[in-house]
Amino acid sequence: MVRTIVVGCSNGVDLGRSIARRLGVPFSPLLTQRFPDGELKIKFSVPLGKRHIILVQTLHPPNEELMELVFAIHTAKELGAKVTAVVPYMAYLRQDRRFHPGECKSNSIAAGLLSAADCVVTIDPHLHRVKHLKEIFHKPVITLSANSLIATFIKKHYHKEIIIGPDEESYQWANRIAEQVKAHAVVLKKKRFGSRKVSIKIKGDVDIKGKTVVIVDDIISSGHTMMETIKECRRLGAKRVICITVHGIFAEDALRKIRKLGATVHATNTVQNDVADIDVAGIIADSLR
Repeated sequence: MVRTIVVGCSNGVDLGRSIARRLGVPFSPLLTQRFPDGELKIKFSVPLGKRHIILVQTLHPPNEELMELVFAIHTAKELGAKVTAVVPYMAYLRQDRRFHPGECKSNSIAAGLLSAADCVVTIDPHLHRVKHLKEIFHKPVITLSANSLIATFIKKHYHKEIIIGPDEESYQWANRIAEQVKAHAVVLKKKRFGSRKVSIKIKGDVDIKGKTVVIVDDIISSGHTMMETIKECRRLGAKRVICITVHGIFAEDALRKIRKLGATVHATNTVQNDVADIDVAGIIADSLR
């Protein structure tokens, strides 16, 4: 029988411990050091040969975390282990084509690096033109969704609110969650003028005056889409605004800016932050049994 060990990389220690506890298997943190020039050195503190190693590492921030995970995958494989890489938030998916001459298609390169693992597990990847990760990965990929967790959270803490998707892409999240909580789903129309400037308008004749609305999106990065959605809901008379996201990146002080608009914010713990109060450890552990 192959023994399973969960190993938490730098950005996967807390979540890794929780996954190991749910699976009833040992947990070990990955040991990392820096050489004087900044080069990364990693070390496993447990024997790896002929074992199943579950590496847990979220890719935010993306750069050093990706390098650490790639080093860990290759090292574990070289030492004879079977490797599953659990990447709750997967970075480098937005650049899925060459938008301008000479640009890098980072999604396929990152997928190639992570395909050194025998299997990759992730949650709600932020996909655009690529419809499924199997199009760019060379190894099996398990794609999970936090929709049911978010729906359960809404049912527990909020009741019969209006569920809003900030744009056409996020409507799939909003609609599926609304169906589970038996609420009405509304999609807004977004026009993007750049990575930091968008305009949001509600589509159709929807009355949200005096009501509580829950805005659901798979990712909040710079937060501009969410902030413009909050402003539009306020303009239309919403009494209370709740923002829920799977991946709370909150770049450029986005969390503070969103809260400044009077919204309440929740996120899953695919990325650790001050509002990560929806736990994904259970669905990850279930996928690994």
